[in-house]
Amino acid sequence: MNTEDAIQKYGIPVLDLEDFTGRRDDFTAALGEAYREYGFAGITGHGLDDDLVESAYARFREFFALPEEIKRRYHQSGGGGKRGYTGFGVEQAKDHDVPDLKEFWHVGREIEGANPHPDILLPNLWPEEVEGFREASLALYGALDNLGQRMLSAIALDLGLPSDWFADQVNRGNSILRPIHYPPIRDAVPGAVRAARHEDINLITLLIGSREQGLEVLNKRGEWVPVTTLPGTIIVNVGDMLQRLTNHVYQSTTHQVVNPPGDAASKPRYSIPFFLHPNPDFVIETLPQCITQDNPNRYPEPISSDDYLQERIREINLA
Repeated sequence: MNTEDAIQKYGIPVLDLEDFTGRRDDFTAALGEAYREYGFAGITGHGLDDDLVESAYARFREFFALPEEIKRRYHQSGGGGKRGYTGFGVEQAKDHDVPDLKEFWHVGREIEGANPHPDILLPNLWPEEVEGFREASLALYGALDNLGQRMLSAIALDLGLPSDWFADQVNRGNSILRPIHYPPIRDAVPGAVRAARHEDINLITLLIGSREQGLEVLNKRGEWVPVTTLPGTIIVNVGDMLQRLTNHVYQSTTHQVVNPPGDAASKPRYSIPFFLHPNPDFVIETLPQCITQDNPNRYPEPISSDDYLQERIREINLA
């Protein structure tokens, strides 16, 4: 299927990672074009095991089905939701008046040996009520982290960088696996949606799509385009850190998860994004090759990735 057909059918370009040779090739060119024009791409041929994904989904659904008082035992007060449970109606999109209609759990990086950033790379929490939660979470985290490295290698090549340019810039990143539960919608506050319009903060996001529809992407014409669920596909989109690094050559595209119509509103929705972050001390400084006379440097002042992250999480009510 060519790119135009994929966009017509699924809402975004869909590319096969098995076509990536590890060098600048047709895959890297197509990926770069997708990120310049859409900020999103569906990725097939990624190698994620279906059983691994299903095992994680089963544990996450089991946790979210627990009574509220048990789930709240795993909320860290004052921790900004960095690890463990964040309850329904807490996170609020920037410039939106009401919180999102969701609850979620955060799994962070497990550090072997000395922790270079103990105040940032925090210990994980694990619900003792759900057998196998830790093992399933870490297995999925590792698989998505590895896939993210492959995607960053292709991105680096498209940008004219060595294929391993990102490798030691993300190996201690505060990347987050976030299983999300959007409960059935009952008596929602006016204006509240499952996830209000927003852009992601990080370098790239890898999304194991929901079985239910709802994700929409805002195109350059200002139209909301539904992204159709494609079985076996991981959606990988540009985050604000990568947009800043590339001086907006790559687009961090606004997206949302809308409330479904009719009977679908009475059913839960689940999704699992993996937010890939650079190391906390990585300096986001505009790449020289992304600065031109027609696209002057928008960010003359560099910023560390952690300082940038802290600015942004305050805006979404998680600090």
